[in-house]
Amino acid sequence: MNRLVLFQRRRPLEPEKAPYTSLQIAKDLKPEHPVTLVHPHQTARDVRSFVAGFQGHTMYAVKANDSSDLLDILWNNGVTWFDVASINEVRLVSQRLPEATLCFMNPVKSAEAIREAYFVHGVRSFSLDSGNELDKILRSTATATRRAADLNIFVRLQVASRHAKLSLESKFGISGNEAQQLLQAVRKSRNKTGICFHVGSQVMGSGDFAGGLQQAHVLLLEAGILVDFVSVGGGFGVKYPGMDPPSPSEHLEEIYRAFHSLKFPSTTVLLAEPGRCLAAWHHSMLLRIEERRGSSLYLNDGVYGTLSDAGHLNWSYFTRLLRDPPSMEGNIPFTLYGPTCDALDKFGPWDIPADAKAGDYLEIFGLGAYGSVMRTRFNGCDTYESRVAQDEPIDLVIERYYQSR
Repeated sequence: MNRLVLFQRRRPLEPEKAPYTSLQIAKDLKPEHPVTLVHPHQTARDVRSFVAGFQGHTMYAVKANDSSDLLDILWNNGVTWFDVASINEVRLVSQRLPEATLCFMNPVKSAEAIREAYFVHGVRSFSLDSGNELDKILRSTATATRRAADLNIFVRLQVASRHAKLSLESKFGISGNEAQQLLQAVRKSRNKTGICFHVGSQVMGSGDFAGGLQQAHVLLLEAGILVDFVSVGGGFGVKYPGMDPPSPSEHLEEIYRAFHSLKFPSTTVLLAEPGRCLAAWHHSMLLRIEERRGSSLYLNDGVYGTLSDAGHLNWSYFTRLLRDPPSMEGNIPFTLYGPTCDALDKFGPWDIPADAKAGDYLEIFGLGAYGSVMRTRFNGCDTYESRVAQDEPIDLVIERYYQSR
């Protein structure tokens, strides 16, 4: 686990083969279906920045975006560890990046998934939060003559989630005496022992990562356990309209200070599981307005497609109207509807130029994370195209968004 990984670079997406801006793609192709616009340079910058700023192992959370081009960019820019949560994610990353280190971090897994991950794909790292899961892992990785002794078993702790937009406290995690007993049972299995926790998704303030490390440290002292691994999970946020979280670098500085002030052993390997902050700007969506009815716009993608969080969480995304010449009208709030027949396929209101009309195209940013992976086949609205777009720094996009308001 704590070894030097030598890897071969994969061929990156070549932007010179598709040298078009988002506006040019809309004008020239006039696409009927939603188009996923890929921004490889922005993603590479984000990945390099995180890896350079973290004094530990960066373990990408595949659930945020599992596209093969993104996996290649991550690999080419120094990410060799991957947090996988299902056997399908294990298969996907194992096939695409056979030298990657995979960590099966879902605390509840089937015996069949554990067995395949261990014996077929070489996975050695598993998380859990119960004694039943420990027994299942030990049984599923055993042969007829021996029990596995090469595992890295992470106990998922329950920690406070004060500043997260999405708390993850209720489903997984263990604390108190139960956690101490489980840690001791893992140690007795003669495998390496780790702890992991998750302070929630899209953390909007400081202190949660340090607080999680403090809670973990106290529990380990009470249990009398020295661990081989500590994973602080994810939660590294990105900017959305109305959300301005601390930057990943600010969170990483908080983690670094807490980890060292608490004097974890020098042999303890520190990990983080970023997803959203590495994937968010990898994709934007090019959507067509099919109809306008007053202050309502009907789009060719929606809540059952890439915009799940816009509907279910009422989140907004940086959006611009693509038109040449650009609209000179001010923004007004529009309610947005997706293409399905369900009245719940609805989100907003979002601020869009007042003269938006049928046939116009919108570009919606930040959908590289929890966008394409959330798509369904409901109503048969599942046809998408994909294009590589010219690089445009997201900071400039955000600046222009606020200038237009």
